Amino acid sequence: MKKIMMAKGARSIVEVNLGVKENEQVAIITEPKQMRIAEALAAAVIAAKAEPSIHILMPRERDGQEPPKTIAAAMKESDAFISAVYTSITHTHAVKDACANGSRGIMLTQFNEDQMIKGGVHADYHKAAADCKKVAETLAGSKVITITTPLGTNLTLSGEGRRGNALTGLVGPGEFGPVPTVEANVSPVEGSANGVIVADASIPYIGIGLLKTPVRMEVKDGYIVPETITGGEEAKKLAADWISKNDKNVYNVAEVGVGLNPECVFTGSMLEDEGVFGSLHIGVGTNITLGGIIKAPCHYDLIMTKPTLIADGIVILKDGELML
Repeated sequence: MKKIMMAKGARSIVEVNLGVKENEQVAIITEPKQMRIAEALAAAVIAAKAEPSIHILMPRERDGQEPPKTIAAAMKESDAFISAVYTSITHTHAVKDACANGSRGIMLTQFNEDQMIKGGVHADYHKAAADCKKVAETLAGSKVITITTPLGTNLTLSGEGRRGNALTGLVGPGEFGPVPTVEANVSPVEGSANGVIVADASIPYIGIGLLKTPVRMEVKDGYIVPETITGGEEAKKLAADWISKNDKNVYNVAEVGVGLNPECVFTGSMLEDEGVFGSLHIGVGTNITLGGIIKAPCHYDLIMTKPTLIADGIVILKDGELML
């Protein structure tokens, strides 16, 4: 029954988010445990009179690890691609190269079958896109960005010279975007971030998910200071994971993102949590697909609620309410 009920979500992803056209070639990249989702997507591609191909990816050892050359080539030569995987390949050269070659992609990282049936996938993406673009335009090139929250986040950074990214869930040639999140983000200038980050909602990676205890850390000259990470078992797990990567770039403050999908709710799933309307996340690690220059072994998002976000004096969010 669940496979049947996934049909509506699959059709929305293929026809609305990806905008598949007749006779296009669509590469679907998946992992063995996501095969039912991949099959539902393939059926929707066929219904759209296009041609799907399913490429089974052996699960990556970590988020951000490149897929095999054969799968990267399939992505690059496709008209469009869908990444329905659990371990993220979003922040990879394979995605960047595919889009540079004119393909377009939808990223369904950590997507589960329930998300195909209810939640953010059924949002009015065209309506949400208007707010998303406004926020991205405001963040773009901002010299001074400040973020505060009631629980203690107090971070200052710069987006000078950086583009604003509007991830509306709707993609055109040369673009990729996650679903169901709708978010606007900017990748801050490397070395510009200073202050304190307190995540209180979710860190939807490495089995952490929804937070029972806020996770606090300090930032100096663009990097999280490892010794300052506190907050209970979840903080210990995050800190240990970063240490195991043995690469200072895992601590790079890579992104400021604003969730703008009214249908998303906090579940512990990455793309659902990042899209919760009025939430804010700080991405840490790789930023090459967002406008930066750093390729790290991973990219994790630290999600917080009730943020106040100000860019060059313009209040974008106040206590989680959109002010633009």
